[in-house]
Amino acid sequence: MTLSVEVTSTTWNLAREQKFQFLLLGLSEEPELQPLLFGMLLSMYLITVLGNLLIILVISTDSRLHTPMYFFLANLSFADICFTSTTVPKMLLNIQTQSKTITYEGCLSQIFFFFVFGCLDNLLLTVMAYDRFVAICHPLHYSLIMNPQLCGLLALGSWCISVMGSLFETLTLLRLPLQNMEISHFFCDLPEVLKLACSDTLINNIVVYFVTIVLGVFPLSGILFSYSQIFSSILRISSTADKYKAFSTCGSHLSVVCLFYGTSLGDYLSSAATTSSRTSLVASVMYAIVTPMLNPFIYSLRNGDMKGALGRLVPLSIRTITGLS
Repeated sequence: MTLSVEVTSTTWNLAREQKFQFLLLGLSEEPELQPLLFGMLLSMYLITVLGNLLIILVISTDSRLHTPMYFFLANLSFADICFTSTTVPKMLLNIQTQSKTITYEGCLSQIFFFFVFGCLDNLLLTVMAYDRFVAICHPLHYSLIMNPQLCGLLALGSWCISVMGSLFETLTLLRLPLQNMEISHFFCDLPEVLKLACSDTLINNIVVYFVTIVLGVFPLSGILFSYSQIFSSILRISSTADKYKAFSTCGSHLSVVCLFYGTSLGDYLSSAATTSSRTSLVASVMYAIVTPMLNPFIYSLRNGDMKGALGRLVPLSIRTITGLS
């Protein structure tokens, strides 16, 4: 038994010393589709980055938006930029250079940061649902409850929990000897990497499901509970205009929650039950690329306050550029 452990450890250390690499097969192996994929991915990435940066700029420059709701929205926009940036730039580089390789260290880093910002998205969506719950169900106590200290602690706690959860999942990979094989994905997706293991992955699968339940299912349950209370309160509002405004805001948020959680949880909870990578690939594209791109439109462009802030920012920027007072 001791000899077996030593051999496995030696093999693993040699693999790392020999610049162990993986092959990322990407979204398609068809050469004629690569220019189209590059153009589409680059456009979606630029829209994601510029759209979310615009949200952060508007919120930071307009004092009317210095409220808990928009504070968390700015954090979510930053998380979305980083979340997409963990996968798309590497994919664009691979298409441009016609190289599919990623180093062992690069793969581990990608898994770590993908989980950090994915979990951060989960927790920020939960915090935003709680913020809306307090605003609609307890409006008279909103300022007292959602004070700056609590908002800062909620944001900091979301970051710390995300980093700890990601470390927990990533470090368990270090015990596994991996084969130098192809990954049927466009990034180092943890379930796909686990399929390359030469030894039993029971402990790793337990960790995956544990972290998914703690940082995925529990926050989703909190969101659903918050919205059940919110909808109950909205139905008791007598004003039709106020009722429509509340439903519109909450409906947009809830649609993104369903899209993100539905695809991400479906991906990871079904990873051990199927050997097909196509379903996982489609789900990953939805929650890793499409959802962050849609967030600026869903959360902000349909929001009256954000529209007003954008309307004030654009003329000011034009006057600044042209040098007019």
